[in-house]
Amino acid sequence: MCELLGMSANVPTDICFSFTGLMQRGGGTGPHRDGWGIAFYEGKGCRTFHDPGPSVNSEIARLVQRHPIKSHIVISHIRQANVGQVCLENTHPFSRELWGRHWTYAHNGQLTAEVFSWPVDTYQPVGTTDSEQAFCWLLGQIRRQFPQPPADEMQQQRLNDLIRQCCDQLRGLGVFNMMLSDAERLYVYCTTKLHWITRRAPFGQAVLSDADLSVDFGTETTPNDVVTMIATMPLTTNEVWQPLHVGELLVFRLGLIEAHLGRQE
Repeated sequence: MCELLGMSANVPTDICFSFTGLMQRGGGTGPHRDGWGIAFYEGKGCRTFHDPGPSVNSEIARLVQRHPIKSHIVISHIRQANVGQVCLENTHPFSRELWGRHWTYAHNGQLTAEVFSWPVDTYQPVGTTDSEQAFCWLLGQIRRQFPQPPADEMQQQRLNDLIRQCCDQLRGLGVFNMMLSDAERLYVYCTTKLHWITRRAPFGQAVLSDADLSVDFGTETTPNDVVTMIATMPLTTNEVWQPLHVGELLVFRLGLIEAHLGRQE
């Protein structure tokens, strides 16, 4: 299966360290050779990079690794193809417009062919993956029930509930680990494997598990910074990552959990 990487932060933050670890899994320390992509939110804009080749030897991936693009929200994906050929249009993350915002989505897992019979209208798949089909259906459900963005906290809670319900339906078709963002929030849903960690003061050192690299976040941050990383499997060896459980939806905003739907310990 594929692997996911996401970030939510309260200040513009680069993801070079974590992305360096992830790109090794794209054909190096892992089997995910069938393309990769990453999306950075910058205000209302969304800067994206895609490559249908393995990230471990991608020149575009090296550019992203070395160029400190700072963002509040990042979604990245490395692919091990199950449905759909290896090509650029089948490379995550996928993006569509709703409410004048870029919505970005990436999926890890495999759904049954039934998903292709689920109705899509406004949003049509460009490629041939079950993942993009699910995204188009999901965003269509959001658009149908929320033609305008939530106007208050109660409506935002209703939107969270809708996204959770739709994810539960998709989980009924197979494995559905997902990241979704509207440039303000990062939605993370788990079926099998997802882990998260929030880094805040006092910051310490982190050591990558897939590359000979460490960083002292204390020298790279301020005492007010809050940065949450989400990954399919933990990226570091000396930190405690929290697992998500089946059916959990976490909603992150500015580095913190704004809403938690599903199983809670």
